[in-house]
Amino acid sequence: MLQVKNISFGYSKDKVVKNVSFSAHAGENISIIGESGSGKSSLLKLIYGEYDLDKGSISWKNQPILGPRHNLVVGYPFMKYVAQEFDLMPFITVEETIGTYLSNFYPDEKQKRINMLIDVVELTEFACVKIKNLSGGQKQRVALARAMALQPEIILLDEPFSHIDNFKKKSLRRSLFKYLKENDITCIVATHDKNDVLAFSDKLIVLHNGRLIANNTPNELYNNPPSPLVASFFGEFNTIEPYGILYAHQLQVVDDSKLKAIVKRTYYNGGHYLIEAVLNDTIVFFKTSYNLKINQKVCLKVSKT
Repeated sequence: MLQVKNISFGYSKDKVVKNVSFSAHAGENISIIGESGSGKSSLLKLIYGEYDLDKGSISWKNQPILGPRHNLVVGYPFMKYVAQEFDLMPFITVEETIGTYLSNFYPDEKQKRINMLIDVVELTEFACVKIKNLSGGQKQRVALARAMALQPEIILLDEPFSHIDNFKKKSLRRSLFKYLKENDITCIVATHDKNDVLAFSDKLIVLHNGRLIANNTPNELYNNPPSPLVASFFGEFNTIEPYGILYAHQLQVVDDSKLKAIVKRTYYNGGHYLIEAVLNDTIVFFKTSYNLKINQKVCLKVSKT
């Protein structure tokens, strides 16, 4: 089990991680979400042992995770960290990169594992291509495969799909998280995009200004967001008294109601239109299956389903 206990850290006198505590069991997928500058990347680096803690402790299976004051070489053999900078050698191929740390004593087994990981990150057709000839998204996928080569017990991923185009993201996410779950690898992933993690996370941790403000299952946080900040991660939302926080799909157009709004803008999103309107001098958002006219008056009904 990964145990993070009451840790604090700052690059200067100001703390960027403040009294954070959480745990992760073997094979769990924990996602860290939050705004830019909320402390997500710093928290991952602390778990990896890249910095020394100002306060608190981190351990994996009761082994303390210590920083550079205690370790000449940063990191531990049971843990891998994939940063936003990939640090790949440009003049070797994809398969050579993935096999960098695999033993040459068993060449058949080595090649079999390389091929399997290339398949996981969907780069089979680029196996013999040199790194320098790959796109940014392809390099990111190589970095993911290389990190998994030695079958770590825990893997830390910082914005792991940020360079990958939308054509590949969906299938790659399914393939990667399926592999991690099947191999009982604990995954801690930091992201700002709900689509990267929502369907795959066992727990969501929300950071704000370095503090942990929520820690629960995606289902619980979605259905009962403790704050507007948490609700914003899941999509467009409204705060309407006395109903509290409502997502856009929880407001429906009806023939008559006490909630009367005026349409100001419409946005086509494929399967629906997102409507921006004014309700009681406040901007609200709701969804419809059809377009509405600007300045059209509509009546809205709250539906919690």
